[in-house]
Amino acid sequence: MNWSVFEGLLSGVNKYSTAFGRIWLSLVFIFRLLVYVVAAERVWSDDHKDFDCNTLQPGCTNVCFDHFFPVSHIRLWALQLILVTCPSLLVIMHVAYREAKAQRLREAGGGSYHRLYTDPGKKRGGLWWTYLLSLVFKAGVDVVFLYIFYRFYRNYTLPRMVKCELPPCPNVVDCFISRPTEKNIFTLFMVVTACVCIVLSLVEAAYLIGKR
Repeated sequence: MNWSVFEGLLSGVNKYSTAFGRIWLSLVFIFRLLVYVVAAERVWSDDHKDFDCNTLQPGCTNVCFDHFFPVSHIRLWALQLILVTCPSLLVIMHVAYREAKAQRLREAGGGSYHRLYTDPGKKRGGLWWTYLLSLVFKAGVDVVFLYIFYRFYRNYTLPRMVKCELPPCPNVVDCFISRPTEKNIFTLFMVVTACVCIVLSLVEAAYLIGKR
């Protein structure tokens, strides 16, 4: 990952965010992205390799693993992080559009140029709606993914052992998950940080509406 590009992007988003938005960005960058890249990705790297079932029947382990892990935590978190950060980029693009539009008018008007925006980054008009909708979208993405995690992994926890009787397993077999306690700790951490991000987004939306 090119951290210099990401740092520049983060500073650009910070420039047009409120105080709540800057806290949200710091939380996403430090407690979600860095934890994902540095630690969580390695914890789930042995998912399939160390998923052991007490049978030698070919295909049984693969079928049971697919049943109990329909989508990897890591891939779901990666998709969640991508979708939850996209709305912030839309705000930057909207500001860039305003600046480009003002520049075109400045070049076309010459000496009689009338300033279109006193401050292109000021949250007024369409930019206010873009920013507000980005907050609603970010909170909605986190809520949807929390629900998906809950549906796939009940109560957001992984058991130490699961029983599987799917074909081609010859009978009920016991399958053991690798490092379930460590994975449960990271899952709980990610769930809590997602909940905090939802609260921050809703508080910021309420702040914008109240201020207006």
